Amino acid sequence: MKLLERYILRRVVQMFLTALLPVLAIIWTTQVLQRINLVTDSGQSVGSFMMLATLILPTLVSAVLPFALVIGITQTLTTMNNDSELAVIDAAGAPRGIIARPIVGLAILLSIFSFFMVNFVESKVRVGVREMIASAYADLLSTVIEEKSFRQLGEGLYVQISERQGRILKGLLVADSRDPNSSFIYYAREGAVEEGGDALLMHDGEVQRKTLEGNVTVIRFDSYSFDLSELTANRGQASLSYRDRDLTFLLNPDPDEPQYRERPERFHAELHRRLSIWLFPLAFALIALVICGDARSHREARVHPMVGSLVSGFALFGLSNYTVSLAERQPNLTLLIYLLPIGIIVVCVFSLMTGKRPRLPRPVSNLLAQMLSNIRRMTTDRLAGQQGGSP
Repeated sequence: MKLLERYILRRVVQMFLTALLPVLAIIWTTQVLQRINLVTDSGQSVGSFMMLATLILPTLVSAVLPFALVIGITQTLTTMNNDSELAVIDAAGAPRGIIARPIVGLAILLSIFSFFMVNFVESKVRVGVREMIASAYADLLSTVIEEKSFRQLGEGLYVQISERQGRILKGLLVADSRDPNSSFIYYAREGAVEEGGDALLMHDGEVQRKTLEGNVTVIRFDSYSFDLSELTANRGQASLSYRDRDLTFLLNPDPDEPQYRERPERFHAELHRRLSIWLFPLAFALIALVICGDARSHREARVHPMVGSLVSGFALFGLSNYTVSLAERQPNLTLLIYLLPIGIIVVCVFSLMTGKRPRLPRPVSNLLAQMLSNIRRMTTDRLAGQQGGSP
């Protein structure tokens, strides 16, 4: 690799990481906070929560990576153009490929990395997340581990304990309003959940039954078994969706799988989404090269390259999701999932090889430029007004 190519590659990688890490951290934080109830509801430790947060991180990389790459490429090439470096490269007679080669090489490496993440890593960590959440709620004792506070075990079912001694629960209170015709309140000096988790055994207590008419019946008991089978039937079992399946299953699905029998088209579309989405880093990199890969005059009126690159990237991403949803409803349109990124790549390669740059219609370009100019002027005027001086 030539010195100039290493220089461009180093700057692109630096800017790529600068864009990737903060955006990834922000999205990761929002996803983690949505699962904070794992600690508050099930009494799990902070270590378990951090393990869950770590498993979530790989599922976000493939979605953020193409946008970080296009930001890194666009910012680097725009800065080089503003510093007249691209003009100097052209004036020195260097071939156009000296700029494109390091960027395309980086994009290919990131595409291979994305393919590995999407098809082999994401499915495993998704299953790990679901199994971890399911096991956290599997033992009902962990749900009521916090003393002197109400915990909801299910719709209309609440439990409180005053003290916990191993598997023995002291000062047990159960409020059950699942039956629309009557509600029950159970008091017991102590109780314990059976080993299988199918029943709550209560000793030395009473049960109050209140009907819709307001009639109250109180019954004392020495021993009472409260049925928990409905609550524990699905606890501890991770329910996997089509997005959680590994590539092997998607290539050869089990026809007896209930979810597959119900909606086979979802598994079909998910397979082709995974086999096409890894092309996005390469497609995004070529879009950025087409938009800002050549030297341009500062006097040339145009939309900022960052705006054009990101808008094109978001449009490609949105259209890709739309083609996947179309393939779910009409499997004969599956080919569109591949044609979209491959078509973008072919058009961009043709543009780079021939030197023809796609341009927006002049009225649209002028309108966007005028809008950006107005936004800059309004921002400058507002800042000047806040500082009490002239711009």
